[in-house]
Amino acid sequence: MLELKDLYFTVQDDENGSRVKRNIVDGISFTFEKGKFYAITGPNGSGKTTLAKLIMGVNPVSEGAILFNGEDVTSLSINQRAKAGIAYSFQQPARFKGITFRDLLTIATGIEDENKLLEILSRVGICPLSFLDKEVDAKLSGGEIKKIELATTIASNPKLAIYDEPDTGIDLWTIGPMVSLLKKELADNRTTTIVVSHNRAFLEAADVVIIIHSGKIVYQGNLEGAMPLLDDLSVCTYRESCEGERDAGCYR
Repeated sequence: MLELKDLYFTVQDDENGSRVKRNIVDGISFTFEKGKFYAITGPNGSGKTTLAKLIMGVNPVSEGAILFNGEDVTSLSINQRAKAGIAYSFQQPARFKGITFRDLLTIATGIEDENKLLEILSRVGICPLSFLDKEVDAKLSGGEIKKIELATTIASNPKLAIYDEPDTGIDLWTIGPMVSLLKKELADNRTTTIVVSHNRAFLEAADVVIIIHSGKIVYQGNLEGAMPLLDDLSVCTYRESCEGERDAGCYR
């Protein structure tokens, strides 16, 4: 279980020549239950990714507390949170010249046995053995690097997995299998899953949809109840989030 208690993330902005405090995350309190699928959505700049990074420890909390399985992790480092069972998949995964997918999987799992690594590839829907020895560099496509990111996240068997815009840079045909993969991991391992996304496929898969607007939670519930508010907020514009295509899966 993950509990957020009156969470704030505050930055200093320049406004008319003066330094003004602005809350990117503005007093959020919420409890994520074990083994449930949560989709966090909302307008661009609303604080969705910032909230996810606060949970992982990428950004420091300005005020409030984060409790994970009853332990206060607010002051813990990223590594300490990872050891506690929290994993984070970035919207734009890092690329490493000279580092192979095999290297990353071994680091994530501590496993060097090739047969066991191949089992992980099969688990996440990656078939070719040759994929193991691909360098995680600029030569990989967006879809390939995203598969690697997902595989290394899932392979660590986290208790809580956070996926920031997992559909970024991948084709439409990959989204359905990705959703199925995350749901299967949740079902098999009771992995509490948090996905930050504009994509309707993830919202439909979620047990709970959370809408964030101006740093606050303005809705929590099912997608049907969220739709009127999503339309009102104009969360997903064709040009910015759907690239001009109604088929891209966004919710307008």
